[in-house]
Amino acid sequence: MKNINMLPVADVRKLVKVALEEDVGTGDITTNLLIPESHKSCASIMSKEPSVVCGVDFVKEVFRQLDPKLTITIRKHDGDLVVHGDVIISLQGGTRAILTGERVALNYLSYLSAIATRTRDFCQAVKPYTACIMDTRKTTPGSRIIERYAVVCGGGVNHRFGLGHMVLIKDNHRAICAKKSSLADVVRLAHQKTSAKVEIEVDSLPELQDVLDASPEMILLDNMSPQDLKKAVRLTKARFPGKNRPLLEASGGINIHNVRMAAATGVDRISIGALTHSRKAIDMTLEVIDE
Repeated sequence: MKNINMLPVADVRKLVKVALEEDVGTGDITTNLLIPESHKSCASIMSKEPSVVCGVDFVKEVFRQLDPKLTITIRKHDGDLVVHGDVIISLQGGTRAILTGERVALNYLSYLSAIATRTRDFCQAVKPYTACIMDTRKTTPGSRIIERYAVVCGGGVNHRFGLGHMVLIKDNHRAICAKKSSLADVVRLAHQKTSAKVEIEVDSLPELQDVLDASPEMILLDNMSPQDLKKAVRLTKARFPGKNRPLLEASGGINIHNVRMAAATGVDRISIGALTHSRKAIDMTLEVIDE
């Protein structure tokens, strides 16, 4: 199991409560009509394909809120690798709660495991290069905290959580500010006004050379070719021969097929929106055994 900081319990409880209210509403009419309240069952939640597990705490919380008396046994933990047929969680107790919570539990597990698995695919693809795989703010509204948690479960690294966590001067900021100032002056102004780290996006090598004069902590190399990324790394290292050089982040147009090529250029970070905004759900299933 990976050493992963757990999500705050209060956040998990709140999100699950909302999800159950949405799905269950006033009650599971089908289950309540057909299954006696006293009926007991065992159930297993399994993966039907190779994946990285993520969302176990959500599954536990779903069934805890529906029936605190259920016995929940965790077989696999967040960050664990599983293959087809591996049991992730075992359940024993009231059948009504198991059937009622099935879809919400599987939705969380399928959705978050998909992000973790996708992230691991990218992390594996860049080995043995040292570039870290980072997420972006391209997340589902209201679900950023759990999607970014899933990225970490897959071996990725979180970028800024929100707009207040660091300065990131992007194309629209530049388009407005650069009318009066050079890009380097825009970085200097940001440094003068805040102690937060400053990152600026550049689209070309001349722009990179300009912003290097202002020593931003990070530079985002947007939609650059592998050849230009290599040159950007060389230029930056030549300008800052010591350790305190700006970190270089490649972004834009990077997918699972070309991410290794980007990592081979020597950049420090690769940010990929597709980790969270484009994922294929992992096929998970819950199978009930009638006692």
